[in-house]
Amino acid sequence: MNVLVTGCAGFIASKVTETLLGRGDTVVGLDNLNDAYDVRLKDWRINQLQAQAGFTWSSIDVTDRSGLRDVFEQQGPFDAVAHLAARAGVRPSLDDPWIYYETNVLGTLGVLELCREFGTKKFLLASTSSVYGEGERPFRENSAADRPVSPYAASKSAAESLCYTYHKAHGIDTSVMRFFTVYGPAGRPDMAPFRFIKWIAEGEPLVLYGDGEQERDFTYVDDIAAGVVAALAPVGFEVFNLGNDRPCTVNHMIGIIEKLVGREAQVKREPRHPADVQATWADISKARDLLHWSPKTNFEQGLEKAVNWYMENREWAKEIATS
Repeated sequence: MNVLVTGCAGFIASKVTETLLGRGDTVVGLDNLNDAYDVRLKDWRINQLQAQAGFTWSSIDVTDRSGLRDVFEQQGPFDAVAHLAARAGVRPSLDDPWIYYETNVLGTLGVLELCREFGTKKFLLASTSSVYGEGERPFRENSAADRPVSPYAASKSAAESLCYTYHKAHGIDTSVMRFFTVYGPAGRPDMAPFRFIKWIAEGEPLVLYGDGEQERDFTYVDDIAAGVVAALAPVGFEVFNLGNDRPCTVNHMIGIIEKLVGREAQVKREPRHPADVQATWADISKARDLLHWSPKTNFEQGLEKAVNWYMENREWAKEIATS
């Protein structure tokens, strides 16, 4: 397959790209390398991908309609588009909701329009468990997802709606993937796993919002990538949860990292953030049944790999800002 991957320098998208290349596909990657977080991580991921055959990339923003058109004209036709570019993060979206809507909604619309125009038959959208808000757990794909508690979640819900519209109106086969708290080596530095590993390893204060008993369905990045690639199969229009189906408390995560690093966390407690939900938990039976996918990596194994990556890259990783 010839696959367009947007946001290819991102945490999940880079692993998806690596997985596609590993099975012999060609990948055209797009990423504007923005400063939503330290660009050194994105550079590191891109460097890993450029060492592999079959990969090309361009520094293009998904809101750049002219630049996107050039890619479709010059490097297509594409068998599939994995639209993983997004402005991510629950808390920052409260401070700057505009950029979330520009990237996540208008950017998605622009890519869908080009898929329609150029006859791309398969579209995959990266979405999020945040669309479920404070709904009843475990979250199922048919659960209510109309009460988002952050602009980020609302923007992803809007992007999902656009995908259905283009499937219904133009017949584009579409998989919408709702990711649940993805972690692993070279992860996002604004998320708890990277932050906590760095803070504990470097003896810095660990800022903990709430009592630490909030639960997250932490899912290892390689498992997520495998699910995304599986979802490139024809499905019509389907929404899939990709999670671990085994929620853990934040306190449990801190305890595992302390053992792996060999140092006790210096916890600094702050009030619970208003955009944070108490718990997430994925029902993944649909992905098991239709995609024949299930996660392979337990939380302890995944955290060990993330800690090992940090220690191996500590010389520069310790300088990465976590906010």
